Amino acid sequence: MITFATMKFTIHKKDPFSNARLGEFETAHGKVDTPIFMPVGTAGTVKGVHQHEIEKDTQAQIILGNTYHLYLRPKLDIIESAGGLHKFIGWNKPLLTDSGGYQVYSLSGARKIIEKGVTFQSHIDGAYHFFTPEYAIDIQRTIGADIIMAFDECTPYPCEYDYAKNSMHMTHRWLKRCCDRFDATEGKYGYDQTFFPIVQGSVYKDLRIQSAEKIASFNRAGNAIGGLSVGEPHDMMYEMTDIVCSVLPIDKPRYLMGVGTPSNLLENIALGIDMFDCVMPTRNARNGMIFTSEGTINIKNKKWEKDYTVLDPNGTSYVDSSYTKAYVRHLFKANEMLGKQVATLHNIRFYLWLLEQAREKLKHGTFTIWKNKMVKKLAIRL
Repeated sequence: MITFATMKFTIHKKDPFSNARLGEFETAHGKVDTPIFMPVGTAGTVKGVHQHEIEKDTQAQIILGNTYHLYLRPKLDIIESAGGLHKFIGWNKPLLTDSGGYQVYSLSGARKIIEKGVTFQSHIDGAYHFFTPEYAIDIQRTIGADIIMAFDECTPYPCEYDYAKNSMHMTHRWLKRCCDRFDATEGKYGYDQTFFPIVQGSVYKDLRIQSAEKIASFNRAGNAIGGLSVGEPHDMMYEMTDIVCSVLPIDKPRYLMGVGTPSNLLENIALGIDMFDCVMPTRNARNGMIFTSEGTINIKNKKWEKDYTVLDPNGTSYVDSSYTKAYVRHLFKANEMLGKQVATLHNIRFYLWLLEQAREKLKHGTFTIWKNKMVKKLAIRL
């Protein structure tokens, strides 16, 4: 079978004590080091912060956009008239879009799934829309992301075996339709796009193996794992990820969708994952949760009221020494927007710092020892 690879993935080094690997992939908008975390820019923005802050202060290499939300607002004609999402939002680095499949899952009370596609009701105005696998590809072609995803159904947890099985097979049929549409079309803005299929199968080992084998048979440039981090215990997530990584090809990047906590990232890197995204660092930041190299802080707690040390004394923060715990706590208590912005940028920078450290440890062959120590620290509530 022909490999449809518009993206070059290179593995530089493998960890001798786990399945972690150090690598990079190249897109039309630049190179990305792996393992990597992708901040989530749902509606064309990482909520509350500027693109230049995401690029320069957090040093993000790639961000994610949401097909469902961008389709509804600002709508495709506006994005296309601007020359694609990169130009519309002023971001010149790589972009990835999900397909809208997760919104199919999250809109369980306002959608209907049939073989042809999904009817759903807009959360904005209540209007009805219909997504097919083909249309999901067309939408992502118009958005113009460097990496676009297959249209799938993300099953809930818990999920009955028969439902998970039937859903998985439908996802595979949809994948064939996605591939046919992707191969029959071209990018609209003069550069290549890359397509990733998605492994499903809920928390059932045999289904995950079947799905991984099926997805691998399409021989695309990269592969994703969906349907995890939807409420299942972490140990179950790790078990499913390990199973899938044992089947997916070694020489293609693996993207674990919607994961997760800092510890989740490190444990899944050890299982062979290269790419992550999650709203946790930004959403939790807006609620006052600060991730640090020594554990997690609730910045609203009174204990930080007179703490004039920086958010993370080990230097993971993007902010300078003028932003102390006491000051950021004051900003939250006063409901000043700057508090949420500082916390958001700090958390994104922390996630990216953490993966920078993982890459450095992989380079020197000390990842597993470091990972085990870090996971213990990250579990601490300060």
